[in-house]
Amino acid sequence: MRAVAGRGGTLEDRRMRGGPLRKTLRGRAGGGALEDRPIRGGPLRGTVRTPAGRGRALSATAVLLAGLLVVLAVQDADAQGSRRAYDFGQEVVPAYEGWEQNPDGSFNLVFGTMNRNWEEELHIPVGPDNNIEPGGPDQGQPTWFLPRRNRFLFRIRVPADFGAKELVWTLTSHGETKRAYGTLKPDYYMDDNVRMANNGAGVSGELFKNVAPTLEIRGESTRTVKANTPVTLTAVAHDEDELPRRRGMRPVDPGRPTSLTPIAATGLRLSWFVYRGAVPVTFDPVQTKVWEDTRANSNSPWGAGWETPDPPPDNEWVVQATFTEPGTYVLRCIAHDGGLATYEDVTFVVTE
Repeated sequence: MRAVAGRGGTLEDRRMRGGPLRKTLRGRAGGGALEDRPIRGGPLRGTVRTPAGRGRALSATAVLLAGLLVVLAVQDADAQGSRRAYDFGQEVVPAYEGWEQNPDGSFNLVFGTMNRNWEEELHIPVGPDNNIEPGGPDQGQPTWFLPRRNRFLFRIRVPADFGAKELVWTLTSHGETKRAYGTLKPDYYMDDNVRMANNGAGVSGELFKNVAPTLEIRGESTRTVKANTPVTLTAVAHDEDELPRRRGMRPVDPGRPTSLTPIAATGLRLSWFVYRGAVPVTFDPVQTKVWEDTRANSNSPWGAGWETPDPPPDNEWVVQATFTEPGTYVLRCIAHDGGLATYEDVTFVVTE
């Protein structure tokens, strides 16, 4: 059990691990609300190879027991009325998703975020309040934080001999300092099956063959534009294998059991969003949400009743972006099939 919150050492992160299907309960310091329950999914049984090459058999029974403990804990917290939701004023928590091994023996440490707010988007510039060490403070992390859970946002490549070292991502917002610890511990091993389960596609024999969509951004990767002048963004994406098969989100059904992993619509979709910048950017048309908004009618693949739109002609998405203030921004384009995603970043230097 690892529990750290800032330099004061307050215990507030309680991790329950059961192999690739890992559950996390995060509560506010001092016995606050259990309001965020990121859940890692994956095959119930398999073998994980550690950096040292040792195999580890994952028990389906242990996984299911861990899931049951989480459900019971959540039910107990809800029954006591301690769960609360916030639109504004809460902190952003960095999340360590896990590690991947590259063909050359190096590793990728993968990070995401949990913004505890349902509405507020925060700007946290790289520096004392947003840094990754050692080697930072800037290691490609976002500076614009969308609401709620945003998984698998960026990777940091580390050498094959990284061993027992760790990278620490520190975020401070609304007076709260939170940290995520990137390590090569076996419980954090991840592959495409883990990624698909956590993105909401599920895991099945058919999905084992899934590959991520292709994505091409038309134009330069760094551009200079003027504030308050719409900029045309053109992207071409294809889902060659057409997996996962297209599936919409069902309407709300209070009688349906709650899944231990996220559920989302599947089928090729594409969105632009702000990855780095100091203020919001306006997109026309409005973009499908890339964060896990589970509310109905929320323009979100995780929301009840949402259907994946048909691709545009020639699979070419054309969007207008308007920057209202000068500065340097990074816009990210993500092509997603509901299980796996491909993204590209474009940097904009905005002048008056």
